[in-house]
Formats: sequence, C-alpha cells, structure tokens
Amino acid sequence: MKKFFKKVFSRFPFVALTIIFLMLLFFVLLIGGFFLAEVIVTELLPQSEPYVTAIVTVLDYLVLIIAVINAANRDMVPETKIPWLLCIVVLNLLGVFIYILFSSHRPSRRSRKLYARLYAQEKLSPVQSIPKEELRENLGHWANISEALCVVESQSVAKRNTATEYFPTGEKFFARVTEDLKKAEKFIFLEYFILEQGKFWDTLLDILVQKAGEGVEVRVMYDDIGSMGKVSAGYYKKLRKLGLSAQKFNPFVPVVTTLHNNRDHRKILVIDGKIGYTGGLNLADEYINETHPFGEWKDNAVRLEGEGVLGLTKMFLGMYQLTTKVVEDISPYLVSHSAEGKGYVQVYGSGPVPMYERHLAEDVYVNMLDAAHDYIWIMTPYLIIDYRMKQALILAARRGVDVRIVTPHIPDKKLAFGLTRSNYMALIKGGVKIYEFTPGFVHAKTFLADDKTAVVGTVNLDYRSFLYHFEDGVLMFGTDVLPDIKRDFEETFERSALQSREDARKSPVWRGLCEIAKIFAPLF
Repeated sequence: MKKFFKKVFSRFPFVALTIIFLMLLFFVLLIGGFFLAEVIVTELLPQSEPYVTAIVTVLDYLVLIIAVINAANRDMVPETKIPWLLCIVVLNLLGVFIYILFSSHRPSRRSRKLYARLYAQEKLSPVQSIPKEELRENLGHWANISEALCVVESQSVAKRNTATEYFPTGEKFFARVTEDLKKAEKFIFLEYFILEQGKFWDTLLDILVQKAGEGVEVRVMYDDIGSMGKVSAGYYKKLRKLGLSAQKFNPFVPVVTTLHNNRDHRKILVIDGKIGYTGGLNLADEYINETHPFGEWKDNAVRLEGEGVLGLTKMFLGMYQLTTKVVEDISPYLVSHSAEGKGYVQVYGSGPVPMYERHLAEDVYVNMLDAAHDYIWIMTPYLIIDYRMKQALILAARRGVDVRIVTPHIPDKKLAFGLTRSNYMALIKGGVKIYEFTPGFVHAKTFLADDKTAVVGTVNLDYRSFLYHFEDGVLMFGTDVLPDIKRDFEETFERSALQSREDARKSPVWRGLCEIAKIFAPLF
C-alpha cells in the first residue's frame, strides 16, 4: 500500500498529466488556427479577386512540395521519412507545421555550441593511439572495427594494459563496486540513467558520503526523466547538502519539445581515474534482484582497471560540463595508470550531437555482424530495429554465422515487447535464432563474436539508443573476460526458450496493431 501511494503521489503521474495536457492544448490551438485559416480560404478568399485565390492555392501547394522534398532528401534514418511524409500529405499545412516543430531531435543550439567547445578541448588533450600495424598483426580483420570507430570519434582509441572483469549479474557487480568505492582516494564519478532510493543506492550513498567527508571529490549525475518517480525533483539538492557535487541531466520543463527525447542513458562509474565500470546496470533494487517487478532481472557490467579507464573519465567530464554549462580544466583527472591484462579495450560514446556520427552506436554492431565468421551472440531488452540492422543480422545468418539473440520473456513495457516480437518472423525466416529468457527480463546490452571480440555497454537495439540517447560502450578485443561472457551466454541459452515460427504467429491481432505502431516507432 505504501508503494502504491508513493507511485500515485510521485512526480511521475503529475509530469505525465502535464505533458498530456500541454500536448492537447498545443494541438487544440494549432488545429484551431488552421480551422480559422480554412474558414478564411473557403469563405473569404472566394469573395476576393480570382488572382488572390490562385496565389494562395499556389503557395499552399508550393509549401507542401518543399516540405515533401525536404523530408524525402533529408539526412535521416529512412524509416523516419515514411511517417513524416504521411503526416505532411494527410494533414496538409498542419502536417508541415508538425514536421517543422517535431522532426528534429537535436539538443538546443546553446548545448550544441557548448559541446563543440568541449570537443575542441578534448582534441587538445593528448590521445596516444596504438599503431595500426600492431592492431592488424594482433587482431586481423577485427582491427577494421577499431579503426572505423576511431575515425568517427577521434577520442575513442584502443588501449592496452587494462585488466577486465565481467559481472553476469547485478548482485556480483554490487559486491565488487562497494569494495572499490571504499578504497577511493582522490575522486569518484557516477553517471547513471536511473537512481532509486533502496538497498542498492542507499548502500552506495553511505559510502560516497563517508568518502566525501574524508576529502574525496564525489560527483553524481543522473537523468531527470530516467529517475522520475524514483527520486524527488530536488533530490540533487539533497545530495549537495550531503557533501556531493550533484547534477541532473536535461531537467524536465513543462514545454512541448522533442528535446525531452535526448536522455543520458549512460552508466559510468570512475574511481580515481584508475578503475571504471559500465554496462546495463542502473542503481536501483531490481537490478540486483532485491525486488522482482518483472521476474528475475538479467543484467551485466564490466570493470576496467588501467589505461582503458581514461575514455570513461573523459566521457563523464564532457557530459558533466554539458550539464553545468561550465567548461573546466580536466587535465588533473586524466590519470595515467596501467594494469596487467590481455588484449585491447576501446571505450566509445554516442549521442545526438555533432561530435558523434548519427549512427555510431549502430555502426559498431553492424560492423561486428559483418566481421563475424563463426558466431555472434546478442543480449538486448528491446529489438526495435531499422531495415539496415535487420538485414545485417539476416545476411550474417545466411552466410553461415550462428546468430543468436536473447530477449526478455517477461516485458517491462507491453508496447515495446510487442514491437520486439513483431520483428521475430522476418529474422527467424532469415536464419536468426531468437531466445526469450524464461525467468524474467533481460536488460543486458552485449555482443560476443568468434571468441575474439565483445561489446558491453548501454546501447539497446532500438531507435532511442541509436538516435536520441547519449550512450556508451566498451569494445574488447581478446581480453580476459571473453570466456566469462561466453559462459554467461551459454548458461542464459539453457534458461531461455528458442522461438519458432509458430511462436512468432501468436496473438495475431496484437501483432497486427504492433506492425502499424512500428511505422511510427522511429519518431519516438
């Protein structure tokens, strides 16, 4: 009962109702304005001179033609063009205005300028690249993925001398990270999509407050909408009173704008610039199976110690400065530290700003699919993919690669689950094996290929991760954790149900509705 009242009277229902009200008000005013314009066109213009009616009609068609040409030729994901063209053609000038207002999901001009300054600052900081000859000698054709990523994001380079450790569950991550936090000496950085008060976060918070009291600099950043309903609107102020430097990313404001789509979906923890964590885990109790809203929660994380942590440190500081709107000297935090570890790690980020290519996160996955010879195994909570990703999966399977995807059996969002299942049939026909994790929900975002290469990070196989969110990942070549990741996959397959064509045909009415909804999925 306590949880029920907490949810009912939390900030989330209020914000949801505010958004609905503002959207309705916006469209009522917009439609009312166009109804008035229609009255003018149909009632007043016919009474005016014929040439006035002709001019208005020509202008109307000219605006529509320009909008259609712009949408058809604009540099955007092809799947987004169809719904926007439908909107323009069906709604006429009303559709043109909706297209102008909502077709861009880029951050504000001020944020883009600030990010450009931060990017210029990063370019001035030294980046020591491993010679291409060494990568090609040790990695073979897999070196191409590293090089392609480095070309797009100049700060993302492969690093040696990094120890890696893999956590197949949140419980194991929780135990390890608490040990590391207690040993912090200089600074701790945390950047997470979700914070929620409970055993997990409260335990970490107690350690953070204690370390701050010892003189350790502690910075915490969380996403406002991601943590909505989990913590109060002014929770960051409470953290500041406890001695932490706290920020919330992209705070919700009651204005109808697509900028609310640009969320900080990253999960980064850095300790003294020597140890770093990332993966699918947020800081809430379901991630360590302390609570079970969707059955057993399957997630993972990876721990880096050594040179590879530098990428996570830079990524955090860049986003932190973007949030505070203050550019600072980051050189004191760029620690040079080496640890014993096999192979190479390459930390990368993605997001809706000019420094990243729009498809960077998706490019990494597609390049891995293209490079795989024997197998490529995937875990993802959502499978809401574009034509390019779907074809990459099918083409890999058709050339004999063992392509397997693990998705949840118990969904966290019904519509997202329906959209995920709506892609099963085409993939199964193409030779892709799809498994649903029977005990509950899979939240891990992991790729493993040929015992050679793996990615652990925050990037889902959906439009939001590929287009609108700030994300991160760690690309690993020949590191110590690859056998552990493979073992985790094998154990997960044993606890999952292989989907057949008959399974994909179930719930035809709901599946049909999801097929219709899939047309508009790229817009949201």
